[in-house]
Amino acid sequence: MGIVKETIDSFPPGGPARVVRRREELFFTAPVPGPMKLWKDAEPLEVVSFAPDYQAQPFAPPRGVYEGDHLRVEWQTMDNRQPFYHRNCDVDEISYQIAGDRTLMTELGTVEHRPGEFSRIPVGTAHDNYGRRESHLLFYIPAPVTEIARADRVSAPLFPPFDGWEPKVVNELVTECLGGLGHDVAIQPVDEQILLEQAHYEAARIPVLTVGEETGTTWLYGSSHVWLGTTRLTAAQPRAYVRHRDAEEIQYQISGRRTLATQRGVVELAPGDFVRVPVGCAFTSVTDDESVSITLLSARPVPQVAPATRKAELTIPEFADGVRHA
Repeated sequence: MGIVKETIDSFPPGGPARVVRRREELFFTAPVPGPMKLWKDAEPLEVVSFAPDYQAQPFAPPRGVYEGDHLRVEWQTMDNRQPFYHRNCDVDEISYQIAGDRTLMTELGTVEHRPGEFSRIPVGTAHDNYGRRESHLLFYIPAPVTEIARADRVSAPLFPPFDGWEPKVVNELVTECLGGLGHDVAIQPVDEQILLEQAHYEAARIPVLTVGEETGTTWLYGSSHVWLGTTRLTAAQPRAYVRHRDAEEIQYQISGRRTLATQRGVVELAPGDFVRVPVGCAFTSVTDDESVSITLLSARPVPQVAPATRKAELTIPEFADGVRHA
């Protein structure tokens, strides 16, 4: 019989929490029968996967993964330039660079993105992208969102923003409702030379953050309903369970492999995998080497809108001993 600790925490991170002792195998045991069934059978967790390496395909809008009334998570791949500048009316737009190179051009300067980097475009800031065999994630979060970690560097005025760039008159698209398709409110031609020169008249810049180097979770961004960071695990860490009593957790596997064990099944996660752990569901992760993933906490529901690639397997109590002695 293995005794483990479970942390029952609250949103936002760092708030009140309780730590309780549990018999680990009971996380994976069927409920004790009673005179009547007072619970519903939970569906196993679903995994959504996108190849982490660039794969050639025609240009298309970003693919939605999770979307609610206060958050949208998308996956995008590019080997071209975005066909317009975009300006959000209501959200800060955070990106994470998965693979390849991407030039982010904004009214607050230009950023040359490399894999492992995050940036946040403040609400109301026009921006465009030029990707080269790349893929990235997008997080649309109602403003304001603030950086919690220190920036590695910031954007800067850059002319030309990339080799071969020539200024043109292009479209600028203004959107509301988390920047989703069909929620444009205005579109007009703009002179992109003048648009990008706005950086000379602005003191604000785009901070660039990177994956945390410390073991555990490093929080990078925070807002009233969403916190975003990265989690680094090693084989040497003792296993402990977490249960969020008022938040869902979305995870994206950056590197390494791990076993995610939950009360809604067990699943092996590899780079490119998304998974969402519902509020109130206990979970833990096990790795044989090192695992790095994105961790997002949402205080409101964020339904999955992408089709599942696979599902977690519901388990039996022997799982705990099997992992412990592997």
